[in-house]
Amino acid sequence: MRNLWAFLAKYHHWFLFVLLEVICAVLLFRFNSYQGSVFVSSANAAAGKVYELDAQVETFFSLTKINEQLTQRNLYLEREVAQMAEQMAVLTRDSNFLKNNQLRLLADYKLIPAKVITNSLDKKDNFITLDKGSADGVHRDMGVACGNGIVGVVYLVSSHYSIVLPVLNSHTNVSVAIKNRGYFGYLRWTGTTTADTAYMDEIPRHAKFRKGDSIVTSGYSSIFPPGMLAGHIAKIYNSSDGLSYRAKVKLSTDFGNLRDVCIIDDARMKERIELMRAAEDSIKPQTTPKP
Repeated sequence: MRNLWAFLAKYHHWFLFVLLEVICAVLLFRFNSYQGSVFVSSANAAAGKVYELDAQVETFFSLTKINEQLTQRNLYLEREVAQMAEQMAVLTRDSNFLKNNQLRLLADYKLIPAKVITNSLDKKDNFITLDKGSADGVHRDMGVACGNGIVGVVYLVSSHYSIVLPVLNSHTNVSVAIKNRGYFGYLRWTGTTTADTAYMDEIPRHAKFRKGDSIVTSGYSSIFPPGMLAGHIAKIYNSSDGLSYRAKVKLSTDFGNLRDVCIIDDARMKERIELMRAAEDSIKPQTTPKP
């Protein structure tokens, strides 16, 4: 104890100097808007780099499991595509029919690969941070998906990072449809269920469907192309007003093990959004100025 007091007495002026420097820094950044904004921007950039490094480390140690999942998924998709190609070749008598249609479909879309830096599952309004931003061609309202299904919608964008509203966010509504049935509704997450389930609302009362049916994007929105997998129906309920059905959906995306995603850049999306906004503005009631 005596040695400690001797050490403090010997170097007390250095400790006092550090303390005063900290106090000055706090006062400088707290009561000066410019310095405060610079500090916040630098802190966010540093935090982003730390999160990115942490995500890279986690990704490295989970590569074995991810490769196994990708291998299984690729085998399943290759088998499915081969069966479809055979059926289309028989029906159309054209062995290149499916390939030509796929090329036409993908011509309007550009996929921007990205990695998940931060992710949350236990909140009502969860967010995902990606390592791609406006410098990579990302902008707001782009759809985000992974190999197993849809993920969410880009909400905020900086130069090198972007924030995504995933399906696991109470403000996210995705227009979906029941595959091969034609009926559509909206996929929502209430925040009260587990991270692997959501609800499809506003299914028409006359709709014919059953447990196990696939839920896919409808293509009615300007975010996701049609036919992207969202999940499968696990349970069917009546809506609160009894005028429609509500389906509990087992999500196809494993948000707890989300690492690699693709941001969907639809070249025609901007044109459709501008047209919709122009239509909305044109039907707004016009107020006549008072004389």
